[in-house]
Amino acid sequence: MKFKINTVLLTLAFCISFFSLAQDSSLGNWLIYIGNKKVNDKWNIHHEVQYRNYNVIGDLEQLLLRTGLGYNITENNNLLLGYGYILSENYVGDTDDKVSVNEHRIFEQFTTKQKIGNVGINHRYRFEQRFVEDDFKMRFRYFLGVNIPLQNKEEGKNPLYASLYNEIFLNTETSIFDRNRVYGGLGYKFSTSLRMELGYMNQFFETSGRDQINLIAFVNF
Repeated sequence: MKFKINTVLLTLAFCISFFSLAQDSSLGNWLIYIGNKKVNDKWNIHHEVQYRNYNVIGDLEQLLLRTGLGYNITENNNLLLGYGYILSENYVGDTDDKVSVNEHRIFEQFTTKQKIGNVGINHRYRFEQRFVEDDFKMRFRYFLGVNIPLQNKEEGKNPLYASLYNEIFLNTETSIFDRNRVYGGLGYKFSTSLRMELGYMNQFFETSGRDQINLIAFVNF
């Protein structure tokens, strides 16, 4: 238990070192729902809603709606074809004026999971085709997530856990680096169908960054 807590603290300290790289940063919040419907042993339907705010108490930054149809190659390997709609409310320069930007997104992804002891590791590779107003863009994303049980109970019955991840975004155009996200949080597994996380994420670009408090609900049914 002590070793696991020390591992979490060291990882969070590592994340904080990334936060300090951002020249400009402000705190916002993301409210996230991630659902998964099992159709049968091979097929699943993914659905997701994210309500992102510029600050802790409101001021819409982005509304993201995403869905997809997945196929289990094996128990721990999933292919998914999906669609997303994203409404962004972007500030114009340093003014209080906003402009709305609509994006339709098609994406393909491969997810693979593994365990080292009780520690769960999740790799996700995603390729996106983005229709942003009149522009067409493509982007690759790689996500590495780690879930660490924090209670000494038998396998599969560790309700309290630490969640850590890093995700990098790469464009196919000249400016290849798009952004990077670093996250650390605590989660609680209420049942096999529901778990929730509260965490802190930094999203940084080349010269700026944003900090977000994330409240995430994962639902399987």
